[in-house]
Amino acid sequence: MKPLLGISLKVISALVFTLMSATLKTLTTRYPVGEVVFFRSAFALLPLLVWLAWQGDLINSVRTRNLGGHIKRGLIGTAGMYLGFAALSYLPLHDSIAIGYASPLIVVILAAVLLKEKVRAYRWSAVGIGFVGVLIMLSPYLKIETFTGGFDGGPSLGALFALLGAFCSAGAMIQVRRLTATEKTGAIVFYFFILASVLSLFTIFLGWRVPDATDMMLFVVGGILGGIGQILLTQSYRFADTSIIAPFEYTTMIWALLFGWFMFGDLPTSTMLTGATIVAGTGLFIVWREHQLGLMRAQELKAASPKPVG
Repeated sequence: MKPLLGISLKVISALVFTLMSATLKTLTTRYPVGEVVFFRSAFALLPLLVWLAWQGDLINSVRTRNLGGHIKRGLIGTAGMYLGFAALSYLPLHDSIAIGYASPLIVVILAAVLLKEKVRAYRWSAVGIGFVGVLIMLSPYLKIETFTGGFDGGPSLGALFALLGAFCSAGAMIQVRRLTATEKTGAIVFYFFILASVLSLFTIFLGWRVPDATDMMLFVVGGILGGIGQILLTQSYRFADTSIIAPFEYTTMIWALLFGWFMFGDLPTSTMLTGATIVAGTGLFIVWREHQLGLMRAQELKAASPKPVG
């Protein structure tokens, strides 16, 4: 385990994914979500194949002993991708990403239940406070009409998509963690992109549009960024526990605010910033607490180790 390396890879992947989301957001209002998912997944294979070829082990890298695990991860991840792009079509970039902050909190819970990772009282308390922050972020979209007469237009529907996408992302993170025990990074990412491309291709019967040259370039750029981000993300889970890496997803808010402001002229509300700050703060507390526990464990091991004779 190399926690600092895992955290660094996670932070870089967060930046790359935010840039990808900003790029593809410009397309979600003009093209069906299935078409966006297809191009994002298909073009993401380009950096992956280049990376595997550079390693000199292309064939062996995509061999698998757990095809069922890849299918499960692909189904969950593709569902999350659909929901995420659907949310982008209704919400400002920073709102969609901020609501997705529920995902790392859900990961901590799933890591304890499914992976049997030890989660102490401090982290459980932080998760509870974090969900209060999520509710604050959702509050502008939770209007009476949402529960009595349908959704209050597109934004409420987008908020629901973002929240459901967060659940799917958390499930995908847990499945990736399981796969890293036996599978190579290349295989994990390769089979996900293949399955996402195949599943989304079936939506062509629902009516796709032929992109012009400019939009096709954006599809290519978005897909390549998605491929690079996925490689970095998958690698990060090899070097640290899921519950340690997950909170660093919050760094995306910095990039989302910058990209949203410069590219779309969107500024977050005080309610959204308040909720996002609470959630990010709980994530940082979790990391600090784990660092302290790590130091304590190291001291205990050092004290318990036999002293050399003579």
